[in-house]
Amino acid sequence: MVAMPVDQAEIRREAVERTDRALERLLPPVTQVPASIHGAMRHSVFAGGKRLRPMLAMEAARTINALHSGPGSKNQLPDGIEDLGAAIEMLHTYSLIHDDLPALDNDDLRRGKPTCHVAFGEAIAILAGDALQTLAYQTLASMRCSAQRAIKIIGLIAEATGTVEGMIGGQVLDLEGEHTKPTSESVTAIHRAKTGALIRVSIVSGGVYAGANDDDVRRLTEFGTKAGLAFQIIDDVLDMTQDSEHLGKTAGKDVASDKATWPAIFGIEASRRDAIRLINEAFAALEPWGDAAEGLRAVARYLVERTH
Repeated sequence: MVAMPVDQAEIRREAVERTDRALERLLPPVTQVPASIHGAMRHSVFAGGKRLRPMLAMEAARTINALHSGPGSKNQLPDGIEDLGAAIEMLHTYSLIHDDLPALDNDDLRRGKPTCHVAFGEAIAILAGDALQTLAYQTLASMRCSAQRAIKIIGLIAEATGTVEGMIGGQVLDLEGEHTKPTSESVTAIHRAKTGALIRVSIVSGGVYAGANDDDVRRLTEFGTKAGLAFQIIDDVLDMTQDSEHLGKTAGKDVASDKATWPAIFGIEASRRDAIRLINEAFAALEPWGDAAEGLRAVARYLVERTH
């Protein structure tokens, strides 16, 4: 039997809809006191993000479900997976709010809209980021999976957003790398931590939610590490080749800030080739899973084919 082709656009549409419904339910309304912070949280969360990380979590869960739940489960998502995706999106958004602050990247445009501190002031923006992080862990603690799986997911996500090879550590390396001569080692360390760690843990946690075993986790980790680095390489390329209107954020910011980026070392065309190579290496980790992982592969292709 020939496998049916995967509809990449449908995967993206479903992930956005599921994630946005969960976020709408989980975030306090703007009518809830204190209204200012809830307005700020919603301003950034609903600014039009692509929901890539929830999408990866969902497709990893769908893959593991297909591998271990038998015939008829190939296209099924585990109950409640959208809450995991929503929590990851909250963490991602909190990092963007703080990254845009004057003390860090000092940016006034995000997803085509004024950044949180521009719209609500620095104090409320800082607190909105803090609140999203807190709400994310509250959401993770209430997931509809077993307590054992929930504890493992919370630990993985906390590590991936922390200071040792995690998102915050990567942000520090990124700051300290400005105005210094970048090396392939320093840029790889920044990218794998600042952006790649949350990409990787989105994939791994989605798999754990669906019941991934140790070998599954190893394959998902390898896949996510390669895909996360490829994603950030393409982000670096887009920053240098697209305008602000197309990107939805300030174009050329990396060059203006003299940041350590992949194209700064290897050039744009070599960077594109590296991203494709990494995605192909990521696919190799999933090869034993055959058609069950085709949705996850489709999302990974989108990571390097996107234009904004």
